[in-house]
Amino acid sequence: MENGDLGHMMGEPVSLNVGGCVYSTSLSTLKRYPDSMLGAIFRGDLPTVKDSRGNYFIDRDGPLFRYILNFLRSSELTLPCDFKETELLRKEADFYQIEPLIQCLGDPKPLLPYPTDTYEEVVELSSTRKLSKYSNPVAVIITQLTITTKVHAVLESISSSFTRWNKHMMDTRDYQVSFTFGPCDYQQEVSLRVHLLEFISKAGFTIRNTRVLHMSERANENTVEHHWTFCRRVHKAAD
Repeated sequence: MENGDLGHMMGEPVSLNVGGCVYSTSLSTLKRYPDSMLGAIFRGDLPTVKDSRGNYFIDRDGPLFRYILNFLRSSELTLPCDFKETELLRKEADFYQIEPLIQCLGDPKPLLPYPTDTYEEVVELSSTRKLSKYSNPVAVIITQLTITTKVHAVLESISSSFTRWNKHMMDTRDYQVSFTFGPCDYQQEVSLRVHLLEFISKAGFTIRNTRVLHMSERANENTVEHHWTFCRRVHKAAD
């Protein structure tokens, strides 16, 4: 891929043929995780192949790539309730080397007893979106991001590190920091969520589990909640 081509595509859709399925997305989405294989390909570090129609060709599972692409767009793993191809999707995530997705799809590990000189710290991140039922396409009415933890240092660090979003920060309560976004700020909410996931991971926490809840509160609204649970092991202070 020529550097000029990369610059030209920055503001245009990029078409990919993945195993016979054609997808369109943006270059920034494909480069969301620079250390991934897609990040390397569309940074120009790896060779590319195009099909007869000019789509970038990747010889992998086409139907499963929709979940890969949706994760790149939102940093959320959303699967149908009856999804039965988790093992195949895990292999695709490993091929593309998208580390956060690999963590989300990681094999559940039994919780072993911690040594008596350690304990577990937990951080919960939740994203609550209210969506209009009657707009087409579906419109986001309001979104709230909430961080819940008893680790005060994490809350204080988030409050002081994410000043760019101060105008969205709500009054904080014990163990919580919240940010609220209106319909015009939806992309800011997505950006903040990606930064928070990275921030929490860099603080030494690893994802324990993710879950998605769908609710209908009112006749004209749907509510979708995404939850991430992070944990880290800490040594007790000596008496």
